[in-house]
Amino acid sequence: MEDNVKKLIQYSAIKPTGSLTLGSYLGAIKNWCGLCSEYSSIFCIADMHSITIRMDPAVLRRNTLEQLAYYIASGLDPEKCIFYIQSHVHEHAELSWVLGCYSMFGELSRMTQFKDKSAKNADNINGGLFTYPVLMAADILLYNTDIVPVGEDQRQHVELCRDIANRFNGVYGETFKLPKAVLPKVGAKVMSLTEPDKKMSKSDDSDAGSILLKDTDEVIMRKFKRAVTDCETCVRFDAENKKGVSNLMAIYSCVTGKSFDEIEREFDGKGYGVFKPAVGEAVCDTLRPIREEANRILADKAYLESVYAEGARKASQIASRTLSKVYKKVGFVKKP
Repeated sequence: MEDNVKKLIQYSAIKPTGSLTLGSYLGAIKNWCGLCSEYSSIFCIADMHSITIRMDPAVLRRNTLEQLAYYIASGLDPEKCIFYIQSHVHEHAELSWVLGCYSMFGELSRMTQFKDKSAKNADNINGGLFTYPVLMAADILLYNTDIVPVGEDQRQHVELCRDIANRFNGVYGETFKLPKAVLPKVGAKVMSLTEPDKKMSKSDDSDAGSILLKDTDEVIMRKFKRAVTDCETCVRFDAENKKGVSNLMAIYSCVTGKSFDEIEREFDGKGYGVFKPAVGEAVCDTLRPIREEANRILADKAYLESVYAEGARKASQIASRTLSKVYKKVGFVKKP
């Protein structure tokens, strides 16, 4: 990472609980690429966060490596960024324990995602689900992070991270930098094609509403042609009354760079039968080179391993300095 001292730091992590989606790309990865020239960039594949739900171990391993390949294929350069797998850097778990002792039960119980995920997983409301935001705070604070590019659903966790850091700093003096959540203006929350009230998610039981980065052109076109719209035929942005169409317009805007006004003029009088395939074709053109490059990278196992091994080494160098400082401040005896 060049000019590491001069640049501010952006930090992001995505769980490998499923295959990356168009929402992952437009709402996160594309935004990271735009910030890489301005910030020193650290990207984590958050496999430790993934096991709050029960996952097939083979699927988790496959998703983890696929995710890394798609990061690189999307334009993130391992020579200029740090990529690492969370479980390869033990400082995350260690700092998480310390920060948990400075996190209040009440504030953790108020986390919206804990309430949502508890409702969806009533038979598995485990401690990891409850303390998930503490581990996320450790992820961020280990690297002296300045900005955290996130979707709207993660903003609350970054605010909690700041609260925990402030509390610790208040007791022990200046230790942690306070990170700031940064949301992209468009594409921050890409919605499901079949249920436009819900976010497009890689963890959905059915992928009919999600465009996966590894979907073929044929599959992508089929999903867009079946996308939910409304009983009108007019292509017009109205997030309240035309949620399906507005979501498709937001996607089209992200992949073509066209404004909503330009899109409305382009499809004036043409109807959804023309509009939906046009969105599908634009998405295919965007994702095809990424998918092809990711498949090439996945076939080169030695290269992929070299990227995550070197990333873990670099990440641990930074994280160990932070953890040592924290251990000293709380009064732990230094290792001989």
